[in-house]
Amino acid sequence: MNTSQYRPSDLLRGTEIPDELLMALPKTDLHCHLDGSLRMDTFMELGRAEGLDMPEDPAEVRKKYFPSDRECSMHDFLLHFEHTLAVLQNEENLERVAYELAMDFSADGVWRLEVRFCPLLHTKEGLTADGAVAAVQAGLVRAEAETEIRTGIIVTGLRTIDPASSLELSRLAVAWKNRGVVAFDLAGDEEDHPAKLHQESFYHAMNNNQNLTIHAGEGFGPESIHQALHRCGANRIGHGTRLEEDRDLMAYVADNRIPLEVCLSSNLQSCVVSDLAHHPFRFYLKEGVRVCLNCDNTLFADTSPLKELRLAVDTFDMTLLETEHLLLNGFKSAFLPEAEKGPMVQQALATMTSLRDKFALDGLKEGSS
Repeated sequence: MNTSQYRPSDLLRGTEIPDELLMALPKTDLHCHLDGSLRMDTFMELGRAEGLDMPEDPAEVRKKYFPSDRECSMHDFLLHFEHTLAVLQNEENLERVAYELAMDFSADGVWRLEVRFCPLLHTKEGLTADGAVAAVQAGLVRAEAETEIRTGIIVTGLRTIDPASSLELSRLAVAWKNRGVVAFDLAGDEEDHPAKLHQESFYHAMNNNQNLTIHAGEGFGPESIHQALHRCGANRIGHGTRLEEDRDLMAYVADNRIPLEVCLSSNLQSCVVSDLAHHPFRFYLKEGVRVCLNCDNTLFADTSPLKELRLAVDTFDMTLLETEHLLLNGFKSAFLPEAEKGPMVQQALATMTSLRDKFALDGLKEGSS
């Protein structure tokens, strides 16, 4: 962003920045798990159809099936996905959930959404992994036809599965390259499950010029991030919360513009941080790390793109200029061809400028000073 010309609205900060503006600002979400991001009413409807014991009160459903506000065991946290996976075992439900997710994010001002999921987890009732990708892609394409959102799929392997299965998923990510899938990922419990065990899957993706993002530095230390980058070839890091513990590695990440896909509400819920005041988010921005803001699991964390942005702006007392920089980081970090990414960044920047005029923000700041 060109900061050579000062505007009074640059210094609007925290709660001074209105919800209406945060809603209108162009956003991305590059770290969103499909099976953790259903609408609550959709989960309840599909759950009843599948025979799950489903209370009438959404608050009781949340208490029964989803993580508490603080779920400090990563193993226990991940078990909650079994409930949403139970209702995502056919094409119709997968397409519906993908469509609804993209529509909801578009309504929150998201221009670019990258949805990740593990297709092998959706094959318990006869659906193939390829069919699962096709169903999700169909839902996303339908949302694209009705809105201006642009989407991509990230095929996700799991640290806890046989590396041969990860290789199968990597092959699937390559097979769907240029047809909706934009990357291969590795997720799951980091402790005692090093990413390097799945190196063959990463090599297959790299050898076929497919992008890589790896969950690292969430449930384990910076060694996990180092391995994801230097042994597995990650282009982006999912979470990266503990990167601050290795300042030399952090400098490498900053210098090489390696994006961190930060998820504030999720990190708080899963006890990666004790409270958001201790989250390194603000420190990373200060040190020039390319941080982008994401939801992770909207249903589990009871969040949305607007809620995450509001949370970041208020918790870290961000100025409007800092907020715009943060959002532009997301566009710069998207897995898009440069011929598409460049114009999208420029369009986002132009929109941010026009919104300041639309909301008369310079006069608002001058009047408050």
